[in-house]
Amino acid sequence: MDLKAAKQVSAAGMAAQSKRLRIVSENLANAGSTSQVPGGDPYRRKMITFRNVLDQKQGVEVVRADRQVKDMSPFPLKFDPNHPAADEKGYVKMPNVNTLIEMMDMREAQRSYEANLGALQASRKMMQQMVDLLQ
Repeated sequence: MDLKAAKQVSAAGMAAQSKRLRIVSENLANAGSTSQVPGGDPYRRKMITFRNVLDQKQGVEVVRADRQVKDMSPFPLKFDPNHPAADEKGYVKMPNVNTLIEMMDMREAQRSYEANLGALQASRKMMQQMVDLLQ
């Protein structure tokens, strides 16, 4: 793989992790968002899937954010009969967002982004050194 292709692979990885961070941020921002109607569903956690795509021009596979899916795990219930979204028994459906899991996902995405950034910077430095040697 040449240095230009290495840069493209790293840049694609950074873009995919950036989308992942955006989804995690949205989940964290809505961790307390409930319905405003009795018995209604609250915010449902979102996740992102990735896939490898062959870049015909460079002849390398790069990672891409494939699609956004909803976590279909059950909503936890909280007893709060005074809440506007409480059902007839006084329970409110809470979002299925676990902030601890979201923070771990955020940290993993951040580390992956930083690893791709480091590889991109190393490729750029090697290209610059090659240009310097040719002059």
